[in-house]
This record gives sequence, structure tokens and C-alpha cells, in this order.
Amino acid sequence: GILAKSATLQSQTGNPQPRIWQSEAASMNSEGLPFYLSKDTIDEVRNAVACSEENDSIVLPKHKPYMVSISGHSLQDNLTMLKQIMDTYEKGKSHSGISAVELNLACPNVIGHPIIAYDFEQMDTVLQAVSNLYAAQKSTLPLGIKMPPYFDGPHFQSAAGCINKYTHCVKYVASINTIGNALCIDAHSEMPVISSKGGFAGLSGPAVKYTALANVRQMRNLLDASIDVIGVGGVSSGVDAFELLLCGAAAVQVGTCHWLEGPKCFDRICGELQQIMREKGYSTVKDFSNQLKPWSKEGASASRAAKKLKEKQQQQEQLEVTVAGNNGGVVDHLVNVVLVLLIAVLAADKFGLVDL
Repeated sequence: GILAKSATLQSQTGNPQPRIWQSEAASMNSEGLPFYLSKDTIDEVRNAVACSEENDSIVLPKHKPYMVSISGHSLQDNLTMLKQIMDTYEKGKSHSGISAVELNLACPNVIGHPIIAYDFEQMDTVLQAVSNLYAAQKSTLPLGIKMPPYFDGPHFQSAAGCINKYTHCVKYVASINTIGNALCIDAHSEMPVISSKGGFAGLSGPAVKYTALANVRQMRNLLDASIDVIGVGGVSSGVDAFELLLCGAAAVQVGTCHWLEGPKCFDRICGELQQIMREKGYSTVKDFSNQLKPWSKEGASASRAAKKLKEKQQQQEQLEVTVAGNNGGVVDHLVNVVLVLLIAVLAADKFGLVDL
């Protein structure tokens, strides 16, 4: 599926540039929500999906679920946007171009606005208002909640306990959003690489994968079984996706990798995941999703043995490449010797030194 960037109710430019930084190990952003939701935006999504189903020349993927993400500056902003999306969804259902809405309660980059999902009383107030809107509208629009990373056991419990009260409308949580208040310094210029908020920004990419794994596992253990967990954070390979699914994710999101590699990353990651599944004998994701095993001496020993075997195979492959290269060098040398002899003989014949 495709998830849009989080939108606000009113048009805004976001934070000053530069607001994005990236490296192989991590990426950071302090965009400040530069996107806004409008009727035109919703119509464009609906029309684009309709066109992609009828016209093969349209680049948009066919039959892909499109999810709209919202992050208003106030509760009323969120309710207004949510109602707009509900109206579009309920009128068109499968032809609306919208499959779900994701309420972002985890953005760390809006100046002057704290992360809502770190204030559990406020989060409950927001979800109660959203629940009331669902009841009033009698809406069936699937709702997801974008969650920030948590780092303490009681916080996981408080967040899950709050969300579990609204199973009638919350269908999934996306965990995690960026880790807020990261800071990267340019040592040459002796200043932050991000211009706004003193350089503080949201951390993402490979550096956050282990925090994402922990949050997915905790949420899957604490949330009601009817609420799916979407794993987000540091996915750039089939192994990354496999690990999040193993921890209990029903699906994974890819952000930074798509940013760096482009849409071709999706086929590559899926192909790598499928290869892992074949090697392990899994036919479907359900065969291993949420099946993380407890640590054991036997498992650790098997893992070390597998690692040694892989290293041995890689060494053997490298040796074969080296031998093949050396053999090629021997052949090249023999060819050169024969050519030199042939030239010498022809030269001797030309000057009458030999009689051919």
C-alpha cells in the first residue's frame, strides 16, 4: 500500500531549509509538516486511482491501498480533516481512492507543539473525540494511529491501555515514528546540519531499527488482538522486514530506504524476504509472524554454526574467483608468449635468417 505524508488542515511551508540530512547509518528530518489536506488533494487521489484502474499508461500502481495521514495543529483540525475523509470514503467506498486514514499523534518536528502520544491523558481525549465522530458519522473508515517510540515499560502499558479502549474504531497502530530531538553536527563548520529548532530533528533510517523492533514487540504483546501493528523504522532489507514481522508486525513501512533508493527498493526487499522464507521453509508470512522464539543455548549455538558455515562458503567462493582469475592470467601469459614467438619467426623469415 501507499501512505501519504502527514497533512495539516491549512497550507503551510514547514520548517526552514535545510531540514533534511542523511547518511548510510541514519537520516534526520525536521520538515514541520509542509503538506496540507484539501478537497482538491482528496479528489486528486481518488481520480488518480480511478485512472490507474482504467488506463495502463498511468504510472500509479493498480489496486494498491492508499492511506491518508493527518496531523492537525489542534484537535478540531484533526476532526475536521477526518470528517472530510470520512465523507469521501463513505460516498465512494472502494472507488473513493482511500483505504484508510492514519492519525499522526507522534510528530516531533512542529515548533511549539509537543508529541501528543507522550501525554496519555491528552491522547485519550483525542481518541475519545475521534470515537464520538465515528459514532456520529456511522463511519466504517479504517483508522490507524501513528505512534512515537517509547522507552520505558510503564509508557508502553499506558499507551496500549489507552488505545485498547477504542478497538471499535482503531484498526492498527504504526510503530514507530522518528525518534525526536536527535542532533547531528557538521564538525567543519561547527554547527548543526539542520537549520530549525536549534538543529534538533527526528532520527530515522537504520539507526532506529532496534528501537522499532522493541516497540513493535511490546505493542503486539500489549494491544488487543484485533488491532494490527505496522512495523516502521530502519527497513532497508529483507532481513529487516523479516525481523519486524517476527516481532509481531502485520506489515512493514519503508521510508528512508525509498527516499534514498527510489521505488525499486520495494521489489528488492520483497525478493530478499521471499528468499529468506524459502530457505526457512515458510510458505506465508503468517507462518512466522509474531513467532519470536525465546533465547536458548540451542538457538544461539545453531546461529553461530550457521554464521561459520556462511563465512566458509564465502571464503570458498572468493577462493574460486581467485583461482579462476589466476588461471585466466596463465592463459593470457601463454598467449602472449606464442604471439612473441610467432612475430620473431616471421621477422627472421623476412630478413632471410630462417628458411620457412
